[in-house]
Amino acid sequence: MTETASQSPMTDSALQDDRWRQTHLGRLLGHAMRRFDERVLYLMAGNEGVPLALANLASRDQISAAHVHITRHLALEGSRLTDLARAAGMSKQAMGDLVDQCTAWGLVQREPDLSDARARRVVFTPVGLAWLQAFKDAVAQAEAEFRDAVGKDVATVVALGLEAYAH
Repeated sequence: MTETASQSPMTDSALQDDRWRQTHLGRLLGHAMRRFDERVLYLMAGNEGVPLALANLASRDQISAAHVHITRHLALEGSRLTDLARAAGMSKQAMGDLVDQCTAWGLVQREPDLSDARARRVVFTPVGLAWLQAFKDAVAQAEAEFRDAVGKDVATVVALGLEAYAH
């Protein structure tokens, strides 16, 4: 005999109590990450060190958390596109699209790789370095706001737990 929809192992009471789908750790982490990234971008939009054009893009949600991948993962000395994509967990093509946008905005540029004439490196421009500083400032403020919201002890435990879990 095959199992049918009416003979599902889920009981009626299990189907009615599906709160776990909204409150499991993965979902909470996802919401927290989106909230944190949104706050960081908001703070960056108001940072005086960010050029007005970039601040306007950020304030109109034209710069997203995906663009922040470049800010998070691009080495100060520059990175090859493949290395940048790998570090961000993205395809080379998707990262290439982000680099093209960030190049158009003046955040990064492509230049020859001195260690391999066939390769190119993505490097921060002076505007990109100002953006990176604004990112650093915004992350520090968002982390301070998190500590204020949940308390220093809880924030420390969360940070330690996430660090252990991520590695």
